[in-house]
Amino acid sequence: MRIVVAHNRYREAQPSGENTIVDSEIAQLTAAGVEVLPFIRSSDEIPSMSKAAKALLPISPIWAPRAQHDLSRLLTEHRPDVLHLHNPYPLLSPWVVRTAHRHGVPVVQTVHNYRQVCSSGIYFRDGVICQDCKGRALGVPAIKHRCYRDSAAQSALMATTLAVHRGTWRSVDRYVALTTAIADHLRDYGIPDDRIIVKPNAVPDPGRPAPLGDGFLYLARLSPEKGVDLLLDAWRRHPVGTLGTLRIAGDGELRPLVEAAAAERPDVVYLGQLDRAGVRAAVEASAVVIAASMWHDVLPTVIIEALASGRPVLGTALGGIPYLVGADAPHEPAGTGPAEIASAVAGGGGPTPLPVGVVTGTAGWVVPPEPAALAAALPVARAGAATRSARARLRYEQTFHPDVVTKRLLDIYAGVTRP
Repeated sequence: MRIVVAHNRYREAQPSGENTIVDSEIAQLTAAGVEVLPFIRSSDEIPSMSKAAKALLPISPIWAPRAQHDLSRLLTEHRPDVLHLHNPYPLLSPWVVRTAHRHGVPVVQTVHNYRQVCSSGIYFRDGVICQDCKGRALGVPAIKHRCYRDSAAQSALMATTLAVHRGTWRSVDRYVALTTAIADHLRDYGIPDDRIIVKPNAVPDPGRPAPLGDGFLYLARLSPEKGVDLLLDAWRRHPVGTLGTLRIAGDGELRPLVEAAAAERPDVVYLGQLDRAGVRAAVEASAVVIAASMWHDVLPTVIIEALASGRPVLGTALGGIPYLVGADAPHEPAGTGPAEIASAVAGGGGPTPLPVGVVTGTAGWVVPPEPAALAAALPVARAGAATRSARARLRYEQTFHPDVVTKRLLDIYAGVTRP
């Protein structure tokens, strides 16, 4: 099988989980015997472009002529079975879907965000979830609020791109939804069920999990949408030392808030930005990993890494988090929010019911993104970590292991290739 993997890499100065996932997927496919033809552009190329090329940049999200020319040549020369698209912006453009179809090549796209509808791609603005552009022919709110790169002009271009390519997106042969929440987003956008397949990303197997440590680990950007301020609010509702240690790793605009919390309480430790060895050590020192996102986080890789290490996860009930920990409701509407989730009362595997709002999954717990709910869940997660550890590892092995995920992807390719 011969596959073109098309991806516009994000700038290396802004570390991208999507870049890492694409690289890993190419390696996994190659190891499985697939001939992969990378069709890669990088936003880091933009500063070194010629004046003529830069002059065309404003229209490249809509139509990138150089990319279409190069892709046509690649498709003509190699006659691949499938084109697998990840991020098309800004140097590839969704037009690559039309180019592939013109050559008779089916297209699979992995959906990493909400950019079919939302110009910023994250359904989050000014500290709260925002879906003002849903259902609109043109995303005027995105232009008004400068949602794309904090620029009215660039927001207008992206909103126009999304309007122009609505038909393009609906022509994709198969969508890879990373979670059930993304599948719901695509259905809401008008994509038929039979063109949506849920297939998450994989992370390498770290091997047999180390014995559980104690306390909690938060590992993410220190930014409002990732919820570190929510976590600290919830943590302060417990006396010092009663929950073990809260380890926080990462960097971002809320770093001063974290440093102040670490100075204030001896049970909060700020680890800074960690390398891979540091991440593994922090995971092994902890019993539970926390994903406190305040937006519809698509697929936080840290959760899969936690499950691979046998660490259950306490997360907010937004985006793909419930799916990752096995607490999602299949085909739940994408707009289902904290009010509905907070009405649920779930049992923790024993006779004592959990606090209202805490929902138990196979590999962890989810709660509404509210300080009181998260505070109530912290002691529940600490007490239940040992019973959830083996289940967390099993969920990884059955759902997120590279062998499982790669086979699923090969089945998707086989399902769209023409006889």
